[in-house]
Amino acid sequence: MGAGERDRPPIEDYGLVGDTRTAALVASDGAIDWMCIPRFDGPPVFGRLVGGPAAGTFRLGPAGRSTVTARRYRPESATLETTWATADGQLTLTEGMVAEVAGRLLPSTLLVRRLAAGSSPSTAVVQFDPRLGERRRSPYSQGRGEALVCRWPGIAIALHTAPHLAVEPGRPMTVLITPGRPLTIALAVAEREPLVHIHPAAAWAALEADEQRWRAWCQGVDHRLPRHAAVLRSLLTLRLLTYSPSGAPVAAPTTSLPEDLGGVRNWDYRYAWPRDASIGIGAFLGVGKQDEARRFMAWLLNATRLDRPRMPVLLTLFGRHPAREHELHGWPGYARSVPVRAGNDAAEQHQLDGYGWVLDAAWLLTRAGHGLYGETWRGMAGFADTVAARWAEPDAGIWEIRGDAAHHVHSKLMAWLALDRALRIAESHRTSRRRRDRWATQRDALAAEITTRGLDPARDTLTRSYRSPDVDAALLVLPLLGIEPADSPRVRGTIDAVRRELAAGGPLLYRYPPGRDGLPGTEAAFVPCSFWLVQALAKSGRPGEAAALFDALVDLGSPLGLYAEEIDPVNHRLLGNFPQALSHAALVQAALALRDAHHY
Repeated sequence: MGAGERDRPPIEDYGLVGDTRTAALVASDGAIDWMCIPRFDGPPVFGRLVGGPAAGTFRLGPAGRSTVTARRYRPESATLETTWATADGQLTLTEGMVAEVAGRLLPSTLLVRRLAAGSSPSTAVVQFDPRLGERRRSPYSQGRGEALVCRWPGIAIALHTAPHLAVEPGRPMTVLITPGRPLTIALAVAEREPLVHIHPAAAWAALEADEQRWRAWCQGVDHRLPRHAAVLRSLLTLRLLTYSPSGAPVAAPTTSLPEDLGGVRNWDYRYAWPRDASIGIGAFLGVGKQDEARRFMAWLLNATRLDRPRMPVLLTLFGRHPAREHELHGWPGYARSVPVRAGNDAAEQHQLDGYGWVLDAAWLLTRAGHGLYGETWRGMAGFADTVAARWAEPDAGIWEIRGDAAHHVHSKLMAWLALDRALRIAESHRTSRRRRDRWATQRDALAAEITTRGLDPARDTLTRSYRSPDVDAALLVLPLLGIEPADSPRVRGTIDAVRRELAAGGPLLYRYPPGRDGLPGTEAAFVPCSFWLVQALAKSGRPGEAAALFDALVDLGSPLGLYAEEIDPVNHRLLGNFPQALSHAALVQAALALRDAHHY
């Protein structure tokens, strides 16, 4: 590890705990180095991950030298468990957040952590150092009975410990953990509402009850799916990253984890991309989780009401446009990767492909027997009208290149998909003949243009953009669309060209040729594209190759089964915001494609 990387552990060292409203990243030393309150996109209260020590942390773990001997999620749950061998014996930290708080007097955000000793006493450290927001402000704190209360304008947190400890913010303290007497800590959060105090024993009971609900949620997921445990972990991660009050899925719970260590490829992903979320719909529907899919569609309908028939590229959890992108001055970044950013200017781009993903998700819902309500169908039909009117324009493409727009072939394919799926839905939903004719005419015109302007006949492959010799890993959607047979020579030629020309070593792919995006620094392998290759191979009649790639990719996840957006093809370090919803959705869809190919 280089000098710039010594500050914090590797990205893959972190575990995720969450409650479907916010989430925390926990290192293997027991330090929570990232947690925003009270929502995914709220201000960080523990931000050391990208803000340095001045941004706060919450560590609970061994006081001296120790070795992690086991780290896992409890089976079919969101509860994280870490065990250390210490100089004195053994310590185990069990932690999680309570997702279901309705109907009980519980804080809307409740983090529970319990540290237990093995057969002999062990010394532990408690370091509670909350700092809020971009300015990393220390709280006004005071003891209230058995609780420590920390306040900032509009936000308060309460720390309860059992046995009681006189914790002081910012000052580490040591404590002896004895067998049979674990230390339990409950952290409650309130934003512009009364602060609910809860005894640690009651908080622990709430976490155990929550764990049972997660296990029940996992029941029924098809055991024929390959690498079933990895699929379940991905589904749980997708569910944890879905903001339950609105149904909006965040792309990731973090900002500015670098795609290039020490570089500038650092973006804020704490927003909802309709494209990524629509891919998640396919994953949830594929395993029978229809409520999650329906709730997302309801959120999308509400979130886009002021923009329709245009669909925004990304939105906040409440369906608003995000704040303009800006840099957090004085934040050192992860591994000295600056700038650290808040906001995301990709929101202002024109991206044609998103319409295809969303209308395909609507079609999947319709095919599953969930007819669209009248207002939902009007919204979807409006999106199809926009595609019919604008598909000939250049766009920014799926990879959000921050430069001149281009005629991206993948965007044209997804525009074709939008019109095709709108026509399929129209078969069971009232739609005028004139409208359907317009969609059909433009769909056929799109298909003709793709084959004349987006095809390299010498290689029999589609290309990244018109008149470009490059390929694009996003073209791996081709066998999934139905624009031509999934095993046609052109489909196979495109898959083979992507696999050959964007190979990053082993099962990994680059999303486009490195160095072709106008940004300084290097591009690592892109995790979703690698799983898309599995899906494309399975769909085009090559399930044996697909299965071998899938197994190799699953083995490249973090020790806890989590995936970032990218993987360094040399050392297999995870890069980019973490965990990444799109990566986990792509894993699930790859597993579904293998199951449907009857290879497992």
